[in-house]
Amino acid sequence: MRHAALALDTGTQGLLYIVRPLLVAAVASSYSPAVALAVTAALGLAGTAAVALAPPSRRWRPERFEGQDANQAHQLAIPAVLLLFVSLTGIGFAIGAMNVWSIAMAEHHHQDMLSGIIPAAFSTGSFVGGLIYGRRTWSSTITRRLIISTAAFLAGWLPLLTRPGPFAATAAVAVPGAFLTVVVACAYVSTDALIPAGRTSQAYAWLILSIGVGQSAGTALAGRFAEQPLASAALPAAGAAFAFAVLLAAHRQLRPAGQLPRGQHRRPLRRRRKTP
Repeated sequence: MRHAALALDTGTQGLLYIVRPLLVAAVASSYSPAVALAVTAALGLAGTAAVALAPPSRRWRPERFEGQDANQAHQLAIPAVLLLFVSLTGIGFAIGAMNVWSIAMAEHHHQDMLSGIIPAAFSTGSFVGGLIYGRRTWSSTITRRLIISTAAFLAGWLPLLTRPGPFAATAAVAVPGAFLTVVVACAYVSTDALIPAGRTSQAYAWLILSIGVGQSAGTALAGRFAEQPLASAALPAAGAAFAFAVLLAAHRQLRPAGQLPRGQHRRPLRRRRKTP
């Protein structure tokens, strides 16, 4: 159930990313970029407050495990985990570069709304991919799914190198978007299987941070190449290629002992009462 929930969580976030770029583009076109920025900040603050004040957030307490080594519980610097997080910076890089590329496309074709439509199409693919992936039971291992989905994520960016027109570009970005949810969901499950019990929330925070760092780097570098159409279109594929290369090199380390193939998770061993 956790595996399906993670896929659904990642996919439904796509709904926000479908509405957000369209809303920002519409507000910026109707009013000004400053107004769009203010609206974005207000909605972000409201959303953060809603999550922080929600009953599940306020009731949550970290679970304690008997006999757990305190030093091990705080130790997340595991080579396999670090390599996984490094690979995810490439995923974030591709997303950040795609956002800037969509703005360059909008300017080149003199269609302001294109800067919102292309990210929205990418997120629509993510939402649909999450629904499909979460509804099925998969027989392959998590590591295999992670590598295959990252390869498909990379392949999805390659058509951009042909410098397609607005309609073709909008349709093309939906393909890597569909595999983004699978990559992130498998990354969550892999992290859960690799880290010491009780450190899930901390590890997930680092996972999200890794994607965010890559996204920032992709945005910054894409801004430097915005005036070069081919280089700008190639950056998302470059980020995805980096992620795939790291995962391929680390695939043996990403397989924890006793990894179960169908998204099952470790459970802390609990003492059973002896039956009289």
